[in-house]
Amino acid sequence: LYTVPDGCTGGSIWGTPTIDAATGIIYAATGNAGTCTFPEYNAPALLAIDANSMNMLDAWEVPTWENGFDEDFGATATLFNAIIDEAPEELRGVEQLLTGGEALSVTHIQRALLQLPETELINGYGPTESTTFACCYSIPRQLSDTLRSIPIGRPISNTQVYILDRNLKLVPVGIPGELHIGGAGLARGYLNNPELTDSKFIPHPFSDDPAARLYKTGDRVRYLPDGDIEFLGRLDQQVKIRGFRIEPGEIEVVLGRHAALRETLVMARENARGEKHLVAYVVPYEGQSVTANELRSFLKKRLPEYMVPSDFMLLETLPVTPNGKLNRRALPVPEPTMRKMEDTFVAPTQILHYQLLSIWEELFQAWPIGIRDNFFDLGGHSLLAAR
Repeated sequence: LYTVPDGCTGGSIWGTPTIDAATGIIYAATGNAGTCTFPEYNAPALLAIDANSMNMLDAWEVPTWENGFDEDFGATATLFNAIIDEAPEELRGVEQLLTGGEALSVTHIQRALLQLPETELINGYGPTESTTFACCYSIPRQLSDTLRSIPIGRPISNTQVYILDRNLKLVPVGIPGELHIGGAGLARGYLNNPELTDSKFIPHPFSDDPAARLYKTGDRVRYLPDGDIEFLGRLDQQVKIRGFRIEPGEIEVVLGRHAALRETLVMARENARGEKHLVAYVVPYEGQSVTANELRSFLKKRLPEYMVPSDFMLLETLPVTPNGKLNRRALPVPEPTMRKMEDTFVAPTQILHYQLLSIWEELFQAWPIGIRDNFFDLGGHSLLAAR
C-alpha cells in the first residue's frame, strides 16, 4: 500500500509510537533493513523546549543525522512547528521530512524551507480509517506569498479519493465538497460500533462491487487547477454567525501573518447569552507583547468585520494531546467578566457615561468597559442593540 523510499536506512518517530502515522516511518526504515528509533517522548515537555539551553538529540541519547543515521523523519504538525520555532538546526541533514496530522502552518513551512535547504518537506494527509495515509504533497521550494494553505496533494497508490457534494455527486474543480476515500487501505469499520460504521463507511457510488465502500472524512476540500487537493477545514468546524458562514482556518492564516505571533487558533464558542462568537487563541513569540486591540486592528484591515473575533486570549502555549496534536477541548473559556484593561482604556467621567456603560456591562456581562470601547468590538451586533 505504501511506497518505501529507495535507500532509506533509518528513521525516527518523535511522538508516541501508538499513533497511526508511526507506521509510515517504521515500514520505510525496516522495509530497507534499516533501523527505526523511538526517542523518549513527552509532548507537553517537548513543546516547551528552550533553544538556548538544550540539544534535543543529545538529551535523548539517540544517533544524529549528522552521522548519516536518519534519513526519514516524521512529526505531527504541532511538534514540527515547535522544532522550527526553537531549534530548526536539529533537523539539518534529514533527507525527507513528513509532517501532518492537522493543517500545516504556511508560516512555519516557509521558515522550514529557508532553514532546511536540503530537506524535502512532505505534507502527509490521511485519517486512521484509511490506514494512516491517503494523500501526499511534496512541498515545492518556492511558495506564493498569497498562499492560504499547504495542499494535501494527490492520492497515494491503491487509494482513490472523491470530492462530493451532499448528494454524493462529483463537484467541479474549485468548488468545495467533502473528501471521500476508497481503496485497498480502507478500514473495515469501527469495532463493535455498527451504527457509526454504517454512517461513515458508505456504499461506493462509483463501483460495481456491492461490498466496496467510501469513507466520509468530514474534511472540506477542493481541487486546485493543477489537480492537487486543497484542505479548507473541517465541516464540523465551519460556523454560521448572524447569517455569515465562516471558516475559522481562513482567519488563522491571516492572523498568523502578524510578526509577533508564533501560533494561532480560532474557534466558535457560545457566550452567556447562548450566542455564537469567535475566539482567537494566540501564542506570541518569546519577548513579544501584543494586545487584543492591536490584533483586532490588524485583522480589520485584512478581513470583513464579521470575521474579526470578539475575544482574543493570549497563551504561553496551545494545549496538546498525548499524541502531540492540538487539544481544543483543553482551551480556556474566555472570562468576559474579567476584561484586561488596554492602554487605551478611558474611565467614565460624566453621569451619562456611567449610565450607558452600566447598560453595556449588564448587556455584555463584562467589565470594566471604557468610554472609548467599541460596541461591536465587544461582541455587539444590531440584534443585541435592539435590546
